[in-house]
Amino acid sequence: MRIVLPGGAGHIGGFLGRELVALGHQVLVLSRRPAPAPEPGIEWLHWDGRTLGPWAERIDGCDAVVNLAGRSVSCRYTAANLREMMDSRVDSTRVLGQAIARAGRPPATWLQMSTATIYAHRFDQANDEITGQLGGGEPGVPDYWAYSVRIARNWEAAQRESVTPHTRQVALRTAIVMSPGRGGAFHVLRRMTRLGLGGAVAGGRQYVSWIHGRDLVRAVTFLLDRPELTGPVNLAAPHPLPHRDLMRALRAAQGIPVGLPATKWMAELGAFALRSDTELLLKSRRVVPGRLLAAGFRFDFPDWPAAVADLLGREPRHHNAVMP
Repeated sequence: MRIVLPGGAGHIGGFLGRELVALGHQVLVLSRRPAPAPEPGIEWLHWDGRTLGPWAERIDGCDAVVNLAGRSVSCRYTAANLREMMDSRVDSTRVLGQAIARAGRPPATWLQMSTATIYAHRFDQANDEITGQLGGGEPGVPDYWAYSVRIARNWEAAQRESVTPHTRQVALRTAIVMSPGRGGAFHVLRRMTRLGLGGAVAGGRQYVSWIHGRDLVRAVTFLLDRPELTGPVNLAAPHPLPHRDLMRALRAAQGIPVGLPATKWMAELGAFALRSDTELLLKSRRVVPGRLLAAGFRFDFPDWPAAVADLLGREPRHHNAVMP
């Protein structure tokens, strides 16, 4: 296939693009960044993520669009950063919809990144695509968490409201992606455990939904070949687990017997020092992949301990290495 990958310059786009090329596809990355050193099978083209330009001509005639564009959530959740998160996601999605609508030969499939953060902060029932409870306004949580849900809702609405009758739309409600190498969540968690900071945060009851990077690639290629699947699809391993259990398994896999736990205020200090935000640690995301499983997808890594062992064995010396 000829696949256009907006936002493909980030950590997920990097390994996804290389894996798609390894499977025989041609990949065009749309990015605001300058093109890096050339890679076989991957072409780069500049766009601003807001307005139509020469890049839109390449949408015409491609087979699929997989849109990953959006400002990183690894930042302080200031008003300015939250607005940039919103605008970068909504604007890029809308302009892609315009390019697809104008195409004489529109792509058959538009896979649009979304987030598992769209679901409610909860500890009881898991959220699937059919019965899951969307978030916003839950009692006892910071007000700005509701804005994160608004970002997710508006992100999906920008795709859904695009008039693309000949292009199938799928929203990828993606959990935390665990992949080897620098730039991803797993690298941060592994480093914390090695520094002795791998204990539970704020008691550790909050659920963590995650997906191995290998399964994310497999799910994307699975969805490209399933024309009957449209709308929201959860990209998450079938067995989310409490944060305390996630960290315990990560410590055990590295032979680290203990990790310093952190109270909520300690987490706030740490997040401030790292220029990140505690919502990424404290929100309970209990998400399961109902539609993927019903469609026959089988995860290589459904359980966290096996995923940890695999990820530790794949840690590359160079973060651009392809996951074998």
